[in-house]
Amino acid sequence: MAAPTILTCAITGSQTTRAQHPRLPIMPQESAAAAIDAAKAGAAIVHLHARDPQTQRGSRDPALFREIVDRIRASGVDVILNLSTGEGGRFIPSEDEPSRAAPGTTLTQPEKRVAHVETLRPEICTLDFNTMFFGTSVVINTPRNLEIMAGRIYAAGVLPEVEIFDTGDLQLANSFIERGILKRPVMIQLVLGVRYGAVADPQTLLYYVARLPKDCVWAAFGIGRTEFPMLAQSFLLGGHVRVGLEDNVFVRRGVLARDNAELVEKGVDIVQKLGGNIATAAEARAILGLAR
Repeated sequence: MAAPTILTCAITGSQTTRAQHPRLPIMPQESAAAAIDAAKAGAAIVHLHARDPQTQRGSRDPALFREIVDRIRASGVDVILNLSTGEGGRFIPSEDEPSRAAPGTTLTQPEKRVAHVETLRPEICTLDFNTMFFGTSVVINTPRNLEIMAGRIYAAGVLPEVEIFDTGDLQLANSFIERGILKRPVMIQLVLGVRYGAVADPQTLLYYVARLPKDCVWAAFGIGRTEFPMLAQSFLLGGHVRVGLEDNVFVRRGVLARDNAELVEKGVDIVQKLGGNIATAAEARAILGLAR
């Protein structure tokens, strides 16, 4: 029997807005409740961002992350927590002087981007390898900063989930593995469908899979309308899967998902109809080599 498939639910992200989905989790208690519901629906991993309650934008505030994490842990639901370290990587150039940061820039020191991970010690956190134009800003993740973040993540006893947005990101990740900065087995998440990043189609995913490092645990997901087609493609190629309001707000064309749990339920149904089984949190820990 094939190993079960790990399903991750990314419950809110930093870019999706309430205008796109009126029930998008924003407050810490909403994010925690959404994560708990997603776990009950079948998600073995919940990917967590914190949102500023006033601006509703992504935040690095450790207090906000702590409230989310504490609420989930207190619920007694067995689920693997995956905290984002993406905040703090955006640069918006001023129009009159592009070398100067315009309002909205969040680019900061790598140590600050992982401070909440070092304090809260989740089982997993993300490590984004992309440097690219993203929305209205440029995301910058230099090799130096990634090396610093990776070292601190491992020192905290946390597994980094390496997020790959384009082909050059994978080349950089493979270089980090060769140099011993990333430790085997590596956990890789392939992000497909971000504008100006990797295209969400079977050809792109096949290209990636052929170049993945040996013995890695990998997953892939698509943005927007490609979420469920890429979920099926990832499963069929032997990868794990991801859904959630961070990536897509519709459960089918033109119909908003009730919540994250409904997206999880549909993801579970697709995997099972294709002949797979969904991993429990305990099974996911075994696949990822996480101690409990």
